[in-house]
Amino acid sequence: MTADPLLQGLAPVAGPATRLLVLGSFPSVASLAAKAYYAHPRNQFWPLLGALWGQPLADWPYAQRLAFVRERGLGIWDVYARCRRPGSLDSDISDAALNDLPALVARLPRLALIAHNGGESARTMRITRALGPAVLRLPSTSPANASWSFERKRAAWEAAFRQAGLLG
Repeated sequence: MTADPLLQGLAPVAGPATRLLVLGSFPSVASLAAKAYYAHPRNQFWPLLGALWGQPLADWPYAQRLAFVRERGLGIWDVYARCRRPGSLDSDISDAALNDLPALVARLPRLALIAHNGGESARTMRITRALGPAVLRLPSTSPANASWSFERKRAAWEAAFRQAGLLG
């Protein structure tokens, strides 16, 4: 029996204007294949951001989405740089190695808030709390988080976006 291959995550989406850094756990199979964050068609990340900013982000080309979120001060990354995982479930992650979160945060002078997208990401809150900015856990946008309605997720995410100054 062979071990699952070691998977490599995606590069961070962030820059000097980043005020809110959203940290997922690790990209899904669909996201790794597309080389794009939150690429699974049922993940609510892009529709949720679109609802918050009043733009149809989920319909835009990926590069345009990234430019839009960067301009508005949103950063995106994952807590794990690499791991083994058959499929896309966080509960199946093994041999995980953390991304260099301290190095990224050091390059984000305007960062006010780090938000963990779901429970697996939030397991690293002891690390992110030591980095300086405020830290909170948001409900996962994953299709596996069916217990939260879209509107309930939107309200929680809206509060975080307001706290970070990304909404008026």
